Amino acid sequence: MTHSGHKSLFTSKKVKYFKYYTNLLAEFKRAQTGYATIAIIGQSCIGSIAAMLLLMSDIQTAAMLTLLFLVTILCMAYNGAVLAQLKPKVVFNLLLLSVSFNILVIICSLF
Repeated sequence: MTHSGHKSLFTSKKVKYFKYYTNLLAEFKRAQTGYATIAIIGQSCIGSIAAMLLLMSDIQTAAMLTLLFLVTILCMAYNGAVLAQLKPKVVFNLLLLSVSFNILVIICSLF
């Protein structure tokens, strides 16, 4: 495969993911009140699992507290964005960031 072929493959995947993101964002905007309410419960549960696993882990205290701080701040940022009724795109992006980071912490804590 040539360099240009690899680049077009990367570009097509990038476009595919962007379309998927755009569709999810449009759906979130359509019924923001319902999705945001359900997402608060879900992402708070995921965040609390991440916090619990961090506190149970035997990593260095400074690293654990830093990660715990980030988990807490991201969960609170999403919850605050919903309560402040920020723009749907901001709320959706905070949800994705919070859930992604917390799942990454959970996966890393299990190994």
